[in-house]
Amino acid sequence: MKSIRRYLARTLALVLAMTALVTVTAAYLITDHELEEILDAQLSLQGRIVAGLISPATTRDEYRRIAQRLALPDHEARTYVKGEIEPRSPRASNVPLYHEEERMLSIGFWNADGSPRLLGARWNESDPFPGPKAEGYRWVEYAGDRWRVFSLFDKASATWIGVGVRADFLEEIVQRVALNNLWPVLLLLPLLLWLMTRIIRRGLTPIALLSRQVQGRDGQDLTPINLDAPQELDGLQRSLNDFIERLGKTLERERRFTADAAHELRTPLAALKIHLENAQAGEADSLQKAAIGVKRLQRVVEQLLVLARLDRASSNQARLIDIYPIVAELTADLWPLAHARGQELSLTGLTQLAVGADPVEVGILLRNLLDNALRYTPEGGHVEVGLYQQQGTPQVIVRDTGPGIPEELLDTVVERFRRASDQRTTGSGLGLSIVVELAKQQQAELRLSNRQPCGLEARVVWPAS
Repeated sequence: MKSIRRYLARTLALVLAMTALVTVTAAYLITDHELEEILDAQLSLQGRIVAGLISPATTRDEYRRIAQRLALPDHEARTYVKGEIEPRSPRASNVPLYHEEERMLSIGFWNADGSPRLLGARWNESDPFPGPKAEGYRWVEYAGDRWRVFSLFDKASATWIGVGVRADFLEEIVQRVALNNLWPVLLLLPLLLWLMTRIIRRGLTPIALLSRQVQGRDGQDLTPINLDAPQELDGLQRSLNDFIERLGKTLERERRFTADAAHELRTPLAALKIHLENAQAGEADSLQKAAIGVKRLQRVVEQLLVLARLDRASSNQARLIDIYPIVAELTADLWPLAHARGQELSLTGLTQLAVGADPVEVGILLRNLLDNALRYTPEGGHVEVGLYQQQGTPQVIVRDTGPGIPEELLDTVVERFRRASDQRTTGSGLGLSIVVELAKQQQAELRLSNRQPCGLEARVVWPAS
């Protein structure tokens, strides 16, 4: 659908035309039915009136006088004797015609055996009009015309009486009524189409205004759309404003991330440059300091790459897995590092724990937690990894004996490049950010709390499997 306006205009015009056609057709059919009933009633009434005017004493002269009254110009009414036409009446051209539609009506009298006694004009063109055989209504084809006839039998005078109207008369009236209904519709149709077009254009104006507000913005304009929109566009406007708000937060987070990353990389690069210059000047321990700076820089870059992949890639398909082997393998891999620092690393709790997650993402998440715990735990400290299930929810808890995190920073330390101000251990401030992103993708939750007298507890809680 290329244009809503054109679609509505074409569709409504077609509906309007179809409605007009159905209306006229219905009017034609209803008029045809109702008019037939009205004429049937008129024919019945006229037949009964005529039957009341004749009697067994009605003479042939009276029938001749009736025939003279029923004559039309160029068409005479005829009386019959034993089925034969009597001598002609006075010339029909001298008979006045009071209404043109009289040509459409006729009346006839027949004997009990069906032979004609008197036939009005139009019913004696060539052969006599066929006599009735039963009372009631019938359709008769005569002289190329179709007649609607009401017949009744007068027992007193042993006379069949028939009153008829040509079908042309009925069809002409119905056509006139239909045309009278059609002409106003045809005359009003252009006006209705014009009004319909104006109404459609006016109704679609809010959409055009909304489009212009969106099109007129530059890439830096993220202010909410303020438009007095109708109820039908209110949902779209709210959705656009919500999208603009989310986009603004995303861009702001990206700008902050870029600025923080540049700042975080500039510091180790500057230190590395100084150490290399000192090494060139002959200081023996500068190369060792430069190697430490390279390692730190390498870790920062690796974590930045992990965050970039997490921001741009959708989560892998989660499935029900046992994370104990993953935790046990990570603990075994990091034990030599802990041992070299004089730290104690232990695994406690359950030996089987099922969670709905991706194995690779779980490995990255837990490795960052353990790496943070070992990094900030002093020499001789203790890092404990525990697997538990409380009230049906699987949990992994990493406890350390490090300095912990100030209470006022517990809610913000998970932000990228955010570190406690009194930390003496080098780091990038990205480890917990990676954990939070991975936890969100697995519908899990990271909870941080300080231990007494010292240390930090990081708890990852998955939904019940």
